[in-house]
Amino acid sequence: MGPTRIMAVRHGESQANLAHAEAGDRPLVYERGDHEVSLTGLGLLQARALGRLLAGLPAHETPEVVWCSPYLRALETWRTAQETWGGGPLPVTVDERLRDQESGAFAPYNLAAIGERFPGEVARMRAEGPYAYRPPGGESLGDVVVRLKDFLAGLREPADGRRVLIVAHDSVVLGLRHVVAGRDDADLADVLRFAPVLNASVSVWRAAGGGFEVVAFNDVTHLDPA
Repeated sequence: MGPTRIMAVRHGESQANLAHAEAGDRPLVYERGDHEVSLTGLGLLQARALGRLLAGLPAHETPEVVWCSPYLRALETWRTAQETWGGGPLPVTVDERLRDQESGAFAPYNLAAIGERFPGEVARMRAEGPYAYRPPGGESLGDVVVRLKDFLAGLREPADGRRVLIVAHDSVVLGLRHVVAGRDDADLADVLRFAPVLNASVSVWRAAGGGFEVVAFNDVTHLDPA
């Protein structure tokens, strides 16, 4: 069986998101480790907006159990949303398989900085495509999908008949779109047409006909206007 409903949320805006946006096309070296990047003030506001969304859901749609990435920005998003929601404590499982796509040796750099230091890798990235390219010591989107398949298979028993909330990252939400649909991995590149997955966006699937159907994807209508 498994979950009756899956809601997947990308974390709110992080300090790294902001630094990359401010750098634009200029080279950026961001030294803070991916696992320890925290939310910005806007990210906290987005997480509170998520909490208000959860508070406004009908009882048959509210999450009953939570799975969360181990990275700080995801944990902060859930804790802030839960405080705003005020719906009482829920069982929370922190799962390494929900971590962001690993960039390996290129973790501190934006694309412009990679181009300065490793021009050959940029050429390889473009040739292989973002779903197949694996940076040195890092992961491709296909690698993320492999661990998400394992994650979802493991949900069948502990989440059987329950509504699940997943708080994670853009690559995870994209990968879930592919895995939940049960599509062949040869079609993985097609999922990139749904990118980018926005900060604090909500994507929802409900059980139907022995599988899942998409209710909403990358929805940010709950966020307060900037």
